[in-house]
Amino acid sequence: MAGFTSGEGCFFVSIYNSSTCKSGEAVMLKFQIAQHSRDSELMRSLITNLGCGRIELNLGRSAVYFVVTKFKDITEKIIPFFVKYPLQGVKVKDFEDFKRVTKLMENKARGGLLRSVPSERPLQP
Repeated sequence: MAGFTSGEGCFFVSIYNSSTCKSGEAVMLKFQIAQHSRDSELMRSLITNLGCGRIELNLGRSAVYFVVTKFKDITEKIIPFFVKYPLQGVKVKDFEDFKRVTKLMENKARGGLLRSVPSERPLQP
């Protein structure tokens, strides 16, 4: 999974308006790996091996995506995986930023505080 992530993985952090949150903003985390649709069984095996995530298809692009958005799965499965099996290349910095945001969220920080986290560059697509 680390190799796929280095090549075709993304760590997303979205801050969006939400009428259900006191601050008026909510934060969503998302981890995603994309592959050609011919590798859909391989991507499905990630769900089995990690015990989390879902598969999304984009038939127009002949792509399949392994996606994890549940906070508990990100903090208890995805992050520990990459701590044990570190990424290589530019995605290392993206992962460190992603991990830092999860820590802030665990400590109940929300949009305003998360926006103040300095970032040297946008997360790599």
